[in-house]
Amino acid sequence: MKNIFKPEVTQEVIDRINKLTPESQPLWGKMNVGQMLAHCSVTYEMIYDGTHQPPKGMMKLMLKFFVKGMVTSEKPYKKNLRTAPQFLMTTEKDFEIEKKRLIDYLTKTQELGEAHFDNKESLSFGRLSISEWNNMFYKHLDHHLSQFGV
Repeated sequence: MKNIFKPEVTQEVIDRINKLTPESQPLWGKMNVGQMLAHCSVTYEMIYDGTHQPPKGMMKLMLKFFVKGMVTSEKPYKKNLRTAPQFLMTTEKDFEIEKKRLIDYLTKTQELGEAHFDNKESLSFGRLSISEWNNMFYKHLDHHLSQFGV
């Protein structure tokens, strides 16, 4: 798994995002390119913006014990997996706004560096190691950028 905390890997991901256009079409799935970019930003919203409520009770336990391993492991995502409700994008999104927003989140994450994320609490999964944060960040981006052929 590539390390998203390394400047050259962050730049590689940004370069892939910059290859997208408003006309980019998915190879699978239902989201258009603006929705996909907004979808990818949700992970960062959960960290930086406080716009999402943490799961409570049984949902938090289910996420921690059944979903965390899939999200934070190095095993790639399969195509057309179910999407968690807070990640669903059903309205139109402005491509340029979403592209800039995602790139800004990536830049901020890389600038904060991996030490910032060491044992940091995830809204959904509890405390994560640097490796788990990296896998979650990079794997999700790689999956969706591949979905759009970049």
